[in-house]
Amino acid sequence: MQKLRYNAPMTGVRGRLALTALTAVLITASASTATALPTWGPLAPANPFLGPLGTSTMHGDAGSSDATPLAGPGNGALAVESLSLASACPTLLEGSDGLVLALCTSILGQVPTLHLIDTSDFETGSLGSLGSLGMVAGSSAPAASVAQLEFPKSSLLGGVYAYVDNEDRLVAVFGDNKLVRVKHEQSTDGAWRLYVDQSVDLSGSIPAGDSVTGLAPDWQGNVWFATGAGLVGRVDGGGVARTLQLPAGEGVQNSISTSPTGTAVATTHALYQLSASQDGAPAIDWRAPYDRGSARKPGQLSWGTGSTPTYFGPNGSDYLTIVDSADTQVNLLVYRASTGETVCSQPVLTTGGPGSENSPIGIGNSVFVASTYGYPYPAQPAGAGPTVPASAPFTGGMTRVDIDVDGEGCHTVWNNDARSSAVPHLSTADGNLYTVVRQVNSPSGDTSPADGFAFTVIDPETGNIVTTRDLPGSMINDTLQMSALIDSSGDYLQGTISGVIRVSGQ
Repeated sequence: MQKLRYNAPMTGVRGRLALTALTAVLITASASTATALPTWGPLAPANPFLGPLGTSTMHGDAGSSDATPLAGPGNGALAVESLSLASACPTLLEGSDGLVLALCTSILGQVPTLHLIDTSDFETGSLGSLGSLGMVAGSSAPAASVAQLEFPKSSLLGGVYAYVDNEDRLVAVFGDNKLVRVKHEQSTDGAWRLYVDQSVDLSGSIPAGDSVTGLAPDWQGNVWFATGAGLVGRVDGGGVARTLQLPAGEGVQNSISTSPTGTAVATTHALYQLSASQDGAPAIDWRAPYDRGSARKPGQLSWGTGSTPTYFGPNGSDYLTIVDSADTQVNLLVYRASTGETVCSQPVLTTGGPGSENSPIGIGNSVFVASTYGYPYPAQPAGAGPTVPASAPFTGGMTRVDIDVDGEGCHTVWNNDARSSAVPHLSTADGNLYTVVRQVNSPSGDTSPADGFAFTVIDPETGNIVTTRDLPGSMINDTLQMSALIDSSGDYLQGTISGVIRVSGQ
C-alpha cells in the first residue's frame, strides 16, 4: 500500500489521557497510519544500566542509534501544544515512571536547569511571547514543570549529554566537574522535588579549564566520559576515575557511545574505540583518522565531524559510523566495530549542504544523515574558530545509505531536500522517520527570523515527506538542530530555544 501525502488540520487539540505507558503505546501503535508491519531493526542491544530503551539518552540508547521502539504520533490528524520555559531545552529524557526530565539553559542568566515535567499539564495554543504560556501565578515556573534544580554553569555543550540510569536518575556532569545522579520523588502532599542522590568529584582528574562533553555507561555499569580537550575517563562503581589523554590538539565536541564491543569517541581528528585495560584505565582498541577539511564549516559547532558515533548493524552493534568534514563533499564512514576495518566511505548529502552537526540514525543495515550546513546557530563553543565560508544558505538535504548485502561496501538509497532543523528519529514501531523542518522563505535558502517550523514525517523507504504540521511561532520556537523525544505515550516532544513543543496523534 502506498503512503499518501496528508496535511493535518490546524484545529483541534486532544485531551491528555491518563493511561499507563504500555496502554498508551499500544493505542498509539494501533492508530498509526504506517502501511506495513515493522521491518526496521534490530535496535542496538539494551544497556542494563540505562533507563528505558528509546528514551534514556538524547540519541535513544547507549549506541546513539536515534531509533526507538516506541510509536510516534503517526501521519494522521495531529494536535500541537506548547510549554514555555524561557529556556533552550536540548535534552529531553524519560524514565520508567513516564515523567520527562528536561535539561534546559535559561535565557536570562544562562543557568543550566533541570525541569521535571508532568506532560499532562501542558498548555494548549501557540506561543505569543517568552514566558506567556503555562506560568503559575506568582511563580517563574510553568505549571507542567513540577520541580526544578539549578546547576553550575559549564561550556556550551557541558551537561547537555546527560542520560537516565536504571533507577530513573539523571546522570550528568556540569561546570564544577562533579558526576551527579539526580533523583526525583513525590511527598505525601503531592509535591515533587529533585535532589542530588550521588556525587563523584572529578575535579582531581580533569584539568582546570576543561569540562566534560559526553558521557555514557558501559555494560558493567562504569561511567565513561570525554572532555572538550580530549581526555577520556572511566569511573568505576567505587567512584574511582581513571583517564587517558588523547593526542594533543584533538578535542571532543560531541557525545560518546557504548556497546558490548567498547566505547566510541569521535575527536576533531579521528574516531576511536576504547575499552578498559587490566587496571581499569581507558585503552585504545583502534583509531581511524578522517578528513576534517580545512576549516570549520557554517552550520557546524567545531572543526571536524559533527557526529556522535553511532553503533548499528544486523546484530545491533556490528558497525560504527560518523560523517567526516571534507571540504566540498562529506562522506559517511562505516567501520567494523570489532576491528576498526573500513567497510565503506560513501558520499552523502550530494544534493544538499556538505556538512552535518547531527548524529546519524543507524538501524539494521541502514544509516540516515541530515545536513546542517549553513544552519544559523546563535552561539558557538569557546575557541571554535571562524567558519569558511563565513556563512552559507541552509539548503538542507538528507541521505539514506545501506550496507551492501555482502557486508563489504555500501550504497546510497535516496537523497531528499528536507531542511531538517532537529535531530531526526526513526520509530521501528510505526516505520516513520520524524523531524522538524525549517520553512525558509527565501528561494536562495537564506534563513531569517521570520522562518517558520513544521513537524514532519518522512517515509524512510523513499525519503518522501508524508505529512507536515506547522508549529506555533517563528524565531522563539527555533528547534536549533536539537534532539526530540518520542515518549511512552506516543507523543513527539521537541525542545526549542524557549521551551518544549508536543505533537500528539488524534
